[in-house]
Amino acid sequence: MELTSIIRESMLKAISYETYRNLIDKYEAEGKSSGVEQTEELIHYTALNQKRYKRLDKTIEIAEDKVAFFKNYPNSICLLVITETWCGDAAQILPVVHKIAELNPKITMKIVFRDENEALMNEFLTNGGKAIPIVIFLDLQDKVLARWGSRPSVATQMVAEEKAKNGKLTPEFKEDLQRWYNQDKGATIVDDFIAIMQSILTEK
Repeated sequence: MELTSIIRESMLKAISYETYRNLIDKYEAEGKSSGVEQTEELIHYTALNQKRYKRLDKTIEIAEDKVAFFKNYPNSICLLVITETWCGDAAQILPVVHKIAELNPKITMKIVFRDENEALMNEFLTNGGKAIPIVIFLDLQDKVLARWGSRPSVATQMVAEEKAKNGKLTPEFKEDLQRWYNQDKGATIVDDFIAIMQSILTEK
């Protein structure tokens, strides 16, 4: 199946950010997580992420000097996010993407679950792995304009350096990464998105 057809099939299952947040409420209440696997660890992370989502939905603010870029963006664009509720990076990233989308009616955000959209996920692997979240930038014809993920550029560099040093991500590093997200407050994500969306305009 060609990529456009895979995207369109996945879009039939796509949900809004509001629906996604309500689903996490439901999963937390029922002691579940999204995805095929239902382990104690994934259920724990879904509940932990719920706290992150609630906090970030209230506190994330995009810097005033960056707001104008998104508000004035001339093209219609869909930000299609591949994720799962247990993903710690997603809990730090999706609230920022939502804030960006809220700034302009031409920018829409749709969410699909990784495990329910295997064909789509396989088109957007990171170093051969199913890393999430992935944000796919689409035009109105569902053509892929760009991709982003699974982490902000600075965090990606931090992870690469840690893996080169220790061969894996230690629990201590994962805590450091969460601290970095909390200090960065979405600024790197905003800068990454501006760079991508500017390049889309240039390519046009």
